[in-house]
Amino acid sequence: MAPGRAAAGLGGRPRPRLDWQFLQRFIQIQKILFSTCSSKNTLMFLTLVGVALLEQLIIYQVGLIPSQYYGVLGSKDFSGFQKITILALMLIILNSMLKSFDQFICNLMYVSWRKTLTEYLHGYYFQGQVYYTLNILHEEIDNPDQRISQDVERFCKQLSSMASKLVVSPFTLAYYTYQCFYSTGWMGPVSIFGYFFIGTIVNKILMSPIVSKLVQQEKLEGDFRFKHMQLRVNAESAAFCRAGEVEHMRTNRRLQNLLQTQRELIGKELLLYIGINTFDYLGSILSYVVIAIPIFSGIYNDLDPAELSSLVSKNAFVSIYLIGCFSQLIDLSTTVSDVAGYTHRIGELQEMLLKLSKKQNDSELQAKWDFNSVSKEKMNPSDTAFLLEHVSISAPSEKLLIKDMNLRVTQGNSLLITGNTGTGKSSLLRVLGGLWNSQEGNVHMLTCFGPHGMVILPQRPFFTDGTLREQVIYPLKEIYPDSGSADDERILRFLELTGLSDLLLRTGGLDQPVDWNWYDILSPGEMQRLCFARLFYLQPQYAVLDEATSALTEEAENELYKICAQLGMTVVSVGHRSSLEKVGWSWGISLSWQNYSNKKIASPHSSSS
Repeated sequence: MAPGRAAAGLGGRPRPRLDWQFLQRFIQIQKILFSTCSSKNTLMFLTLVGVALLEQLIIYQVGLIPSQYYGVLGSKDFSGFQKITILALMLIILNSMLKSFDQFICNLMYVSWRKTLTEYLHGYYFQGQVYYTLNILHEEIDNPDQRISQDVERFCKQLSSMASKLVVSPFTLAYYTYQCFYSTGWMGPVSIFGYFFIGTIVNKILMSPIVSKLVQQEKLEGDFRFKHMQLRVNAESAAFCRAGEVEHMRTNRRLQNLLQTQRELIGKELLLYIGINTFDYLGSILSYVVIAIPIFSGIYNDLDPAELSSLVSKNAFVSIYLIGCFSQLIDLSTTVSDVAGYTHRIGELQEMLLKLSKKQNDSELQAKWDFNSVSKEKMNPSDTAFLLEHVSISAPSEKLLIKDMNLRVTQGNSLLITGNTGTGKSSLLRVLGGLWNSQEGNVHMLTCFGPHGMVILPQRPFFTDGTLREQVIYPLKEIYPDSGSADDERILRFLELTGLSDLLLRTGGLDQPVDWNWYDILSPGEMQRLCFARLFYLQPQYAVLDEATSALTEEAENELYKICAQLGMTVVSVGHRSSLEKVGWSWGISLSWQNYSNKKIASPHSSSS
């Protein structure tokens, strides 16, 4: 989907914020990441909790070391000094190992979370025709590819980076609150909690506009990347048009929109940084204010200077660490705002995928019901591919293309569909292929898609990454129907029949990995020939071809259609060229504006088809 189409869809939706909708979407994502109590992600998370708690226990012991040094140094206890030094070294080494292990687990969780969430989204995205509907027919979701590949990665990275701090915070806050109350009385914890409450309110106000601006920035990032991808895929066509200057201007325009949004985001983040840094430094002052309360109130008047220094050091550590725990949470504001932005984008995609998946499942159930509802005299799967009854077809723009069509395609009766541009030829094939729904009437699919039923060659050939063999057998995952040398012979034969024997030399063999883009090394005619090699390999009962020979000579076109007939295929072909009528057709349909007519086509090859 072109990103520009999504802009209109975004306009009518509320701006993403740190609100109840964010919390709902975040919880739904967590349910995906932690699906069961015994899942790998859950076990890693529990391990992280254990390591983080043990780390905090060691940190507490390390924090008491200065107060112990004050005591032994004040009393000039050399033996005690040695013991404390050895203990300190052991604690520091252990703390370093725990911190490293903590980071190691967070990195593993990042990879595991990304795998889980991406595979979950892929499961719905590639289900049936959901990816087609989402990219072509729906305007609500911009750049779904970016959301799956980039936003998921950044979400998992940011969330894993703060996971350790978040999981241990409830425990450390409870423990150090108790210690602070024990050391300073009720005034210390109340002051610190009040400080944190005010900081949270201020940061919440500052973070809300950042979340919506981050979502806008990620959309513009996708638009900018899409523009470069568009030029890369169509580089040759653009070069023939001498479009460098125009595309330079258009791409820079998207860049300027992106940079303007980034500048606005930086401006909003400045206020957040000021708030974070202010509360960080205020926290350091607050810790001494909390310690000073019991000292100036006379509670420790009976202590000598050495004992008071030791006690102040211990109490200072407790208060400062409690404030530090709150400061860490406040410092996470920028990370939380990033996570919130990605949560909204991933959550929107998940909700749309679930909606489209449910709609598709309902359609499949309806299709099965339609299949069973066809009367026995109409339904004969052995010789009928599909049946259209009073079908009307409209484009997504709601322009009516075909009205009240009745059509039945049976085995052995090849069909040619002709008509001017814009009369609905390709749209009819989209309905037959299940990509579009008919506006009115019933479409009964009486054969399956695939080698045993129907295969469609689209107007624009599609080639995946992979070897030459994988292009020929596509979209089959495994070799069909033979294996080993017998299958190699079939592939080589069909490459020869389509005039592509030289591809073996260019690729180095059927299974030689290639690092090129097939669209870059094949001419339009070679692409269409390779698609026919794929069709011959699959050898379906019915072949539906949409302008499949437009880049070939009439002689090559005629030869390929002859091979289809020799392999026992019933062909339904869409095309403009008058040369198509010289192939072998049982009958034809001519489309015009909202109308169609049947016609008999005289053919010199009718006997062969």
